[in-house]
Formats: sequence, C-alpha cells, structure tokens
Amino acid sequence: MSNDESIEGLQRAVEGLHNCKAKYKDKTHVIETFEGSLVWDRDAYRFNVKDLPTAKLAYVWSSPIKGSTKRKFYAVLQVDPVKSAQDAVRASIAKDYGG
Repeated sequence: MSNDESIEGLQRAVEGLHNCKAKYKDKTHVIETFEGSLVWDRDAYRFNVKDLPTAKLAYVWSSPIKGSTKRKFYAVLQVDPVKSAQDAVRASIAKDYGG
C-alpha cells in the first residue's frame, strides 16, 4: 500500500465521494479475469458507512493514473447489484471501459 492509498486516504475518498462517514472494517483480496486474462489481482478495502439510506458498506481502492504521480480513487457502495468486493471491482471495470 502506498502512502496515498493509506487507510486514512481511502477513508477520505469514500467520505468525499459519497458524502458520508466511513470507518475501516477490513480488506479482501480480489482476483478478476476477463476472457482468460488477468485484469485485477489486488486488495479492496471495506469500510462501514453511515448516513446513507441505501448502503452500509463501501469497497474502496485506488489506482495510479497513467502518466501522473496521482491516483484515482474508487469507492463503490454495496447496493444492488453489488453484493461483494468482486462485484464492486467488476462494476468499476465495466464503468471505466464503457461496459
């Protein structure tokens, strides 16, 4: 985990992106393949969230931005159809690639 992807940094990301309070819960490892190719092999961090009517949990991570020293933060709420960290990663990949 880089300094930018600290628990505190991830917490700020979920709180800022979803206007809620978040508390670190744990992390889970996700491996995702597409058409036989590995597209994801990393940890997703789970945060309990408060003040949201539709979600109690968020899956959070960051990725480096190509050509930059900055990172893009992802915070996917656990709302249908997202029921797991793997679902959150899949939804994020689909959104990033127009799926």
